Amino acid sequence: MQVVYRLQKASVAEVREQLSDPPSYSAVRTMLGQLERKGYVRRDRSEVTHLYLPVKSRKTAGLSALRRLIETFYPQSTGDALAALIDDSAKKLTDEDIDRLEEAIRRVRKGE
Repeated sequence: MQVVYRLQKASVAEVREQLSDPPSYSAVRTMLGQLERKGYVRRDRSEVTHLYLPVKSRKTAGLSALRRLIETFYPQSTGDALAALIDDSAKKLTDEDIDRLEEAIRRVRKGE
């Protein structure tokens, strides 16, 4: 998805060229087909070479992936997942990041 987001539209060959250790052409085509079936990309068939374009914004796709990750590894507690992310990233968090987290917690406590 990162390649498709970066290029905004890409063929299977273009996606494959952008990968550092690319799998086979057919593997990339299969992956893009799965992303199409899941609604993350759409295929433009108007040219000889089919192009894949992102359907969902990075933010929407990222939130969906994060939800699936939390449901898989922290099904009993979203709070545990968030705490683990914060603990693991503590050295990378800026004051602005911490302020944004505190504001999000305040909004949740107020029921917004």
